[in-house]
Amino acid sequence: MTDTLDIFLVVAPGLETVLAEEARASGFDVAEVTPGGVSLRGGWPEVWRANLELRGASRVLVRVASFMAFHLAQLDKRARKIAWGEVLRADVPVRVEATSSKASKIYHGGAAAQRIGRAINEELGAPLTDDAALTLKARIDDNRVTISVDTSGPTLHKRGHKEAVGKAPMRETLAALFLRRCGFTGTEPLVDPMCGSGTFIIEGAEMAAGLQPGRSRGFAFEHLANFDPAAWTSLKGRAGGSAPCRHHGFDRDPGAIRMATANAERAGVGQGTSFAPGSISELQRPEGPSGLVIVNPPYGGRIGNKQGLHALYGSLGKVLAERFSGWRVGIVTSEAGLARATGLPLLKADAPVPHGGLKVALHRTDPLP
Repeated sequence: MTDTLDIFLVVAPGLETVLAEEARASGFDVAEVTPGGVSLRGGWPEVWRANLELRGASRVLVRVASFMAFHLAQLDKRARKIAWGEVLRADVPVRVEATSSKASKIYHGGAAAQRIGRAINEELGAPLTDDAALTLKARIDDNRVTISVDTSGPTLHKRGHKEAVGKAPMRETLAALFLRRCGFTGTEPLVDPMCGSGTFIIEGAEMAAGLQPGRSRGFAFEHLANFDPAAWTSLKGRAGGSAPCRHHGFDRDPGAIRMATANAERAGVGQGTSFAPGSISELQRPEGPSGLVIVNPPYGGRIGNKQGLHALYGSLGKVLAERFSGWRVGIVTSEAGLARATGLPLLKADAPVPHGGLKVALHRTDPLP
């Protein structure tokens, strides 16, 4: 392994450029934006920091090898030449996953994973288990084998402090990227009139307070051969502060309000947030400066059916138009027709992104008149 690594940030398709903007703003050296992710240049400290600090990435992969292989025997031979001991520990179990394109001579992913795993086990001694903390991902594309180590472990939307979720939770990574796409930086108030378990509000409050999203969880890279616990401890202690604005969540379900309040307290942003029960018709703008209203309303295919949703969206748009002059609006929905039913002056919608088995899009406005 060299000092400069090929680091790949995995992100929901359609949000690659937004993640690249976040990475650049956080001081990372962005090499390339490709479908499904963002490539960085850097060393292992950048790998650790990407896991710890980037809100939009789903996983952080590091390439450990790339070579051509046209049959399983050749794959086995070349996998044994990799300096596994520079990355993996002999005492830490590992799991290998492999996929192969139709254009490759090695077309069976399971057989490829078995050969690579056996090479690791016999050359390094690391045991192979299905529930290993470390996962190696092999991709065979047009006979080129690329092997990467997943340095994250559980997907990065699992921040480590949210225990309660509602019916149709928004992933934290997706929420963070939608907030950034709306121009939210944490220096303005945030309102979510259908907050559910509080994801948008908690993410916004953490951004405002400068809290590291991965501060409450562990990562797979802590089990790698080159992990430096002292340097990691120093890195984890860098960020944090008080939120300059208060962020407000509302929901007609009192149970959702209790969940959101508890989640915010566990995340350490209880003082920067407020949650209260209330319907759309009761929504009022908070005192103080204008900010962002962002909402992930019901959309038929997610919970229930679409009957009556046009009226709900229409009511939401009417309240926002009448009471939130000067505020920007972001609406996440799978149905463009529902977004239009708000009657708000929507900008051109972003490309749809996968969420909960559906494709959803962010619909935004400029500051309302």
